[in-house]
Amino acid sequence: MTVRYPNGKKYTKDATFSPKKNVKKDERFSNRGMTLEEDLNETNEYYRSRNIALIHKKPTPLQIVNVHYPKRSAAVVTEAYFKKPSTTDYNGVYKGKYIDFEAKETKNKTSFPLKNFHDHQIDHMRQVIEQNGITFAILRFSVTDEIYLMFAQDIIPYFQEKDKKRKSIPKNDIESKGYKVPLGLHPRIDYLKIIDKIISNV
Repeated sequence: MTVRYPNGKKYTKDATFSPKKNVKKDERFSNRGMTLEEDLNETNEYYRSRNIALIHKKPTPLQIVNVHYPKRSAAVVTEAYFKKPSTTDYNGVYKGKYIDFEAKETKNKTSFPLKNFHDHQIDHMRQVIEQNGITFAILRFSVTDEIYLMFAQDIIPYFQEKDKKRKSIPKNDIESKGYKVPLGLHPRIDYLKIIDKIISNV
């Protein structure tokens, strides 16, 4: 099957994933090589399996353009395009509250680039806030393997300053306004502990 991006460019696995060879793992962290998405998917599975919360990753929508029918009872998609996502990465329900969040990583050490977010994601977060949902971003500094939860109410003002040439959120601001999420084993990224604090104060 041929899958293409919205700009028409052909999607190839090698273009988005290049396995690292001969990389020695840091034994201090059993799963340090996992991506933020993998860690969050594992965490959400832990929550679901124990009936703690129901939170899923939203699938990337595809626009199917060609379908081959080798026989009447079967259909094979031969060409498709990635649609531009319109919302954030994850959503679900926890203790009767709507949860909606985005997950982002950066190799920067002192700031988080605003370009990692899309305008439509920020607009979506604003709409969630208007409906009294809980929306935030989980930000990972990959070099130091630090993870922070920062609520959308604290992120959005930086985009209002974007027109004034602001290009990033300083790490110091993330540390002061956000919440550091320690890495564990089960669950891997226990972000609901932070949500519990917010819910209890409402």
